This record gives sequence, structure tokens and C-alpha cells, in this order.
Amino acid sequence: MLATRPNLVLTDISLPGKNGLELIKDIHAVRPDLPVLVVSMHAESTYAERSLQAGGRGYIMKSEPGDAFLTAIRTILRGGISVSEQVSNQILQRLGPNGAAQKSGVASLTNREFEIYQLLGEGMETQMIATRIHISAKTVHFHLAAIKVKLGKSSLHELIAAAASWAAAGRD
Repeated sequence: MLATRPNLVLTDISLPGKNGLELIKDIHAVRPDLPVLVVSMHAESTYAERSLQAGGRGYIMKSEPGDAFLTAIRTILRGGISVSEQVSNQILQRLGPNGAAQKSGVASLTNREFEIYQLLGEGMETQMIATRIHISAKTVHFHLAAIKVKLGKSSLHELIAAAASWAAAGRD
């Protein structure tokens, strides 16, 4: 990447071996000026804001028409941010006076909790998750306990079922 000096990076959230959000952070750490546009099939309402927080400059669904992609790319290359109107409104509402209270469900998870929830939904067990994201199994258990509380689940079995259902439903 450093040898080619690209003007823009297009990436997805789902990548083999690495979470797309982590890739965005890695790119941003090396080239903070390099704009990243996430092009994904995953629900914008779930991933767009997290992509921006990681250092991305935009998020667009793969189902959007071609002219929407061109508009997003042009906006980002001019230094802007490109997300749908729905996501823009969602972010602005959270900045309002009652914004913090509006985060609930999966949106209330920290980035690490969110990553663990994703992997749990994909069928990974605790040790597999720990190995995949380079933390201890004990730390995974700590995060799972916090996720259970935030999502109102009383057992790990109930959390696993909810994560699997969420993953199967397209992660909305």
C-alpha cells in the first residue's frame, strides 16, 4: 500500500482473516490522509458510524446504483464524508440533548464488544474468538459478560442464540 500511494481505498467490513474496521484503523494509523470508502452488503445502520469512528470517510451499500458510488467517491476525494441521509440523521439525532440515551441494542456495544458479538454470531467459540482477535479467553469472557448485560440476556446460551439470529438476519 505504501509503495503505490493510492488516492482512495475501497474496502468491505467482511474480510477473510481480518475485520474491515480493524483494516480501516490500520490504514488510518499509517496514512491518516488516505480516504477509505466502505462498500458493503451489511446494514448501514449498524456499520456506517463504526466505519467513520475507525477513520473511514464513507459507507455505501453494495445495492446502491452506480451513480451513488461515483457521488460517494467524488465527495470523499473532495474531503467530504459520504453516508446515506438515514445514517446522517441517525448520527445527528445522537448528538442532540438526549443522544446518549438513544443508543441501545447492538449499537450500544463498544467496538471490541461488537467484534466479539459478530464472531459469536458466526459460530465461533470463546477460544477461537480469543485467538482470532489476539486477546485472552478470559478477556473474551469479560466482554461477553458486558454484552449480556447491555443486550439484556440472562445466559451465554441466550446470547449465542441472539448473536446467531442477528448474524443470519443481515446484522441490522
